[in-house]
Amino acid sequence: VSKSASLTVDLGDGVPVTIGGMCKGSGMIHPDMATMLGVITCDADVAPSAWSEIVKRATAASFNQISVDGDTSTNDTVVALASGKANPASGVIRDIDAPQGKQLERAVTALCQGLAKSIAWDGEGASVLIEVRVTGARSDEDARRVAKSVASSSLTKAAVFGKDPNWGRIACAAGYSGAHFDVNDLAITLGDRTKTNAEGATGEIIALMEKGQPLDFDAKEASGYLGREKDRRGVVHINLAVGAGDGQATAWGCDLSYDYVKINAEYTT
Repeated sequence: VSKSASLTVDLGDGVPVTIGGMCKGSGMIHPDMATMLGVITCDADVAPSAWSEIVKRATAASFNQISVDGDTSTNDTVVALASGKANPASGVIRDIDAPQGKQLERAVTALCQGLAKSIAWDGEGASVLIEVRVTGARSDEDARRVAKSVASSSLTKAAVFGKDPNWGRIACAAGYSGAHFDVNDLAITLGDRTKTNAEGATGEIIALMEKGQPLDFDAKEASGYLGREKDRRGVVHINLAVGAGDGQATAWGCDLSYDYVKINAEYTT
């Protein structure tokens, strides 16, 4: 499956900047990139030190937040090139905290996240993308730990494949993530909180746990949600709130299917 994307953004001076990228990978994918190769190109006129920091931050929020099977290898690279050909009147971008620097970082991060999701979506044997959104953490780093732990959990991935809304497996993965939070603050829901209907109401949200306790949810409804997303090769959204902090993060994975075992049982080097 081809994994490429591009976008154009105006950094505020009327000169369009184009960012493009492509990557490969579908197996042996785990946080810290693993067996994947990515190339990002950009025509922004940006100082090397600023560009390096932008790419590091974008990678931390994208390629380092995906997992297909929990396995890694030594073959992982993201190469990012900036030509400076856009030649804006405002000159070279040197400060990543200035408006132009922030805008460029947002654009690069969006591109990298799109590419990273395409890798997880194309995971070996996968039938659905899993997006894990964590809010309320003490820090973004803690939120990343929780999100990556849930997205990487083999039991959670298998439950999604089996259309089982197993809140216990999600809570367990959050608990052993190494992040600091009070279990009595833990809330878990399924569904896309960013999606709204024509009336502006939030889309299908199914609450599984609140204040660290399981709720009396409709298991048939929850299983139906997982099944519908799986049947259309869509996205299963798992949302966790772990407190009242400002830390937040997202990680992406995929379900764990019979086909994954078949592919890797028959493969040899």
